Amino acid sequence: MKKTQTRRAFVAAAALSASAAVTAMPTMEPKEKKQLVHHVFFWLKNRDSKEDLAKLLAGLRTLEKIETIRKLHIGVPASTEKRDVVDSSYQASELMFFDDTAGQKTYQDHPIHQKFIKDCGHLWEKVIVYDSVDV
Repeated sequence: MKKTQTRRAFVAAAALSASAAVTAMPTMEPKEKKQLVHHVFFWLKNRDSKEDLAKLLAGLRTLEKIETIRKLHIGVPASTEKRDVVDSSYQASELMFFDDTAGQKTYQDHPIHQKFIKDCGHLWEKVIVYDSVDV
């Protein structure tokens, strides 16, 4: 009988611990703010100019200092498999993450961003922007 009581005590203690653990877990509350992703593609006027590309990339790096940018990725087309759905015609891109649309608006109006446009705008012939938010 002692084994049965010990087993029952163990099972009861385990159930109580599991219940306490579930109660202590944070609840998944819906996000009030939707994270915004800002992806920009640049086509240079002088597509083969390594100097112009270097200037553009240096200009893009200055944007890191804008406080509302949570993550910044600056890149050039990857040497991946050629497929009909892959567009590698651009020369550079930036991918930014913001907490919300207000953070992205701050970035758009920020003096560092405005200076980047003023200093580097003459380098590109085309820019395409894709913005998306969490669903």
